[in-house]
Amino acid sequence: MFTLSQKSIETYKDEDIIEKGKTIDNQLIKSIEDSRFYIIVFSKNYASSFFYDVEPTEVSKQSGAVGDALAEHDDAEAAQKWREALKEAADLVGWELKNSTNGHEAKLIQKIVEKISLDLLSINFNIDEKLVGMETCVKGVVSSLETSVDDVRMIGIKGIGGGGKTTLARAVFDQISIQFEGKSFVENVREISKGSLYGFKSLQKQVLSDVLNDPYIIVSSVYDGKNMMKRMLCCRKVLVVLDDVDQIDQLEALVGQPNWYKSGSRIIITTRDEQAADFMLEMV
Repeated sequence: MFTLSQKSIETYKDEDIIEKGKTIDNQLIKSIEDSRFYIIVFSKNYASSFFYDVEPTEVSKQSGAVGDALAEHDDAEAAQKWREALKEAADLVGWELKNSTNGHEAKLIQKIVEKISLDLLSINFNIDEKLVGMETCVKGVVSSLETSVDDVRMIGIKGIGGGGKTTLARAVFDQISIQFEGKSFVENVREISKGSLYGFKSLQKQVLSDVLNDPYIIVSSVYDGKNMMKRMLCCRKVLVVLDDVDQIDQLEALVGQPNWYKSGSRIIITTRDEQAADFMLEMV
């Protein structure tokens, strides 16, 4: 629940929500009905979906720790209802801790959070008219970024002007930016730079100010800005989007090299230019 909350996904916690004097069962059922997702967790002590350190067959067949716990119930009828419900739930396809992530709890939690984030994205597409028809593209970009992988990844989104590149990049940025320690979405790179040193410095300042959350950053020269980015971005997991790039020198000034960034960082550019897109591929 903590990891979901960190990703700005609202969770239900009965001890925080249920009012004193209210019936737990009624409040719990209402909260379940109002929720978009339910995560069933089967642990070894569940009876006293994903399978948390317990084999699916133990839940389905009520053997092992699950069977022992059910056998201790005094109410035979209630225990039987539990058995039937557990068997039905355990027959659903889910994540098993041992087989899904080789017993690595943090990785399993990350997989679940990513799955819910993508499914929430589908719901949001039905709300935002600008994103209608782009769901598959956004999911494809998010998937290729593999934010759970601890490397530095740079990708380019290439297409004609007015083809939806900016909207696509913004949707991806909004979806995953919560996972990063610093973030910056830089629009109109082509228009602002136009080969001028002042434009380059302005863009470098924006990236640094956004990522470091410091509006008082001073960039005295493009060379100085590159050194500042190399020195300051290496200690933060960042997400940077550069929109409408059309020159390689823009990338050299604003992106630099993968070794400028802390592991886990992601850089996205949108461009109409084939050379700029190829430049990104060469750096990865």
